[in-house]
Amino acid sequence: MAQHKEASNVSTSAARFIQEQLIAIRRHLHSHPELSHEEVETTAYIRKQLQDAGIRIAPFPLRTGIVAEIGGGKEGPLIAIRADIDALPIQEETGLPFASEVAGRMHACGHDFHTAAVLGTAFLLKEREETLAGTVRFLFQPAEEKAKGALEVIASGALKGVQAIFGLHNKPDLPVGTIGIKEGPIMAAADGFVVEVEGRGSHAAVPEASVDPIVISAHIITALQTIVSRNVGALDSAVVSITRLNSGTAWNVIPDKALFDGTLRTFDENVRTAVRERFERIATTVARAFGGAANVRWLEGPPAVVNDGAWAEAARSAARAVGLTPIAPMPSPAGEDFAFYRREVPGLFAFLGTEGPQEWHHPAFDVDERALPLGASFFAELAEIALNRLSHTAHTSTKGKISQ
Repeated sequence: MAQHKEASNVSTSAARFIQEQLIAIRRHLHSHPELSHEEVETTAYIRKQLQDAGIRIAPFPLRTGIVAEIGGGKEGPLIAIRADIDALPIQEETGLPFASEVAGRMHACGHDFHTAAVLGTAFLLKEREETLAGTVRFLFQPAEEKAKGALEVIASGALKGVQAIFGLHNKPDLPVGTIGIKEGPIMAAADGFVVEVEGRGSHAAVPEASVDPIVISAHIITALQTIVSRNVGALDSAVVSITRLNSGTAWNVIPDKALFDGTLRTFDENVRTAVRERFERIATTVARAFGGAANVRWLEGPPAVVNDGAWAEAARSAARAVGLTPIAPMPSPAGEDFAFYRREVPGLFAFLGTEGPQEWHHPAFDVDERALPLGASFFAELAEIALNRLSHTAHTSTKGKISQ
């Protein structure tokens, strides 16, 4: 660790000292999951943990979720660390002794892990508050699963003045002790779409009197498969998935309308725009060719999460300093509303290895709790590196202005 001179060397052993506390926090949250915008008890529990540790609560108006701060107030730079706190409408099938106590609700994406790890970071930095070169703001964010929570936190003013923001997600396919850090896109833009196809109904025995919206939909869906294979370059990527098709009410009636929906995933904003334009052109022109009409409605999700190169290198330094092995991860086609923060300020999002039995959103999803102190100590180390760098940059800039 000695070679990382700008790192404050927050001890991993200190995080391990509170490991049992972090496990207890994670298991409590896991047993009591709450859905997006319903995280009332979760918020109260986080608040108590923060207050018991003497960490100040920041007065930002959030209905659920909470913001806390550690450090010198108005003195020095300000950075943020984010944890998401909501669960999913999934029936848990892990068989764990601390499994969800709420039917049809589960922390199947590991937000309980994220919350516990970031609380651990807060506990570690509170012990070093007097030595911090600035302020660390902790965003315990609601409603990530609806891709709305980050926007609500931003609207509350909690991102005002923040100079860098950091977040992570557990990664079941990475071993404990590794962390995925990369420059550029790491999670995809996640858009939804709904296509309404209008035709003309008829008796099923008299199809010539109809404009069949089911046939039109089938042709549109088939044609949409050409977007990725023929309109997206080999070095780019996109996913177009149709996940639902509804039409009709009886076996002997050709209906007037059909509806299908699905999702679009992209990593590049230009590709995102081009695919959406091509999608709409295919849907509307194919429908018109069959004598019908199609209306495309977009459910715009978060943009891609794109990491800063400079903060990626800082994160690698922090990871090595606490005994983590940085690796170059494959980007995930899943969406993350952390992207909305990154649209406002520089920052980085990482994948922490948790060696789970199943992927995110699976009923048997779980994490290896040995990764909890690693996540806590990584964020604490990165926070100190970031504050020191920003403080040094500000000091150098001020000296330059004076000398001029």
